Amino acid sequence: MRAELDQIGPRLRAERRSRGLTLEELAASADMSTSTLSRLESGKRQANLELLLPLTRRLDIRIDDLLPAKPTDPRVHRPAVRRDGLTIVPLAPEHSSVMTFKITYPAGGALPELRTHDGYEWLYVLTGRLRLRLGEQDLVLARGEAAEFDTHTPHAMSAAGGRAAQVISIFNEKGAKVHTRTSESE
Repeated sequence: MRAELDQIGPRLRAERRSRGLTLEELAASADMSTSTLSRLESGKRQANLELLLPLTRRLDIRIDDLLPAKPTDPRVHRPAVRRDGLTIVPLAPEHSSVMTFKITYPAGGALPELRTHDGYEWLYVLTGRLRLRLGEQDLVLARGEAAEFDTHTPHAMSAAGGRAAQVISIFNEKGAKVHTRTSESE
């Protein structure tokens, strides 16, 4: 709690400065002395409602705006999606600008048809081996190997060998929609 209160002064100073106000201007408009405001901003004076209310009204903010936001739960709770034999587990929040997934390619799966779309893809093989057909290249990536490519290049992926392959795939938003279809069509 004390750490939260210690942030009021610096946050008050930041709000004042963001509005281009001097200490003197804000203090005068809040009907307090410049030294009181200065001590409040530097943490040398304890904040109370009597001091904060006129300042927050003048700055057009809420008192809550001077307190740190409550930490949010950083864990991602999104269900796995199964499509075309793949198991796709979202690893990023739904509206993230970078979409990250753990994709399991089943053993013995045939290489799908090559396709292209807008975007970029980055992938990292966690387990098994991944066949990556990228244009004329036919590559096999082993555990610990990574690849990055422009998705305008025709491409397709499947597990290689007799085991499933688990891959971390990172797409921009356009690539995620094409590969995973988790947002709008599921």
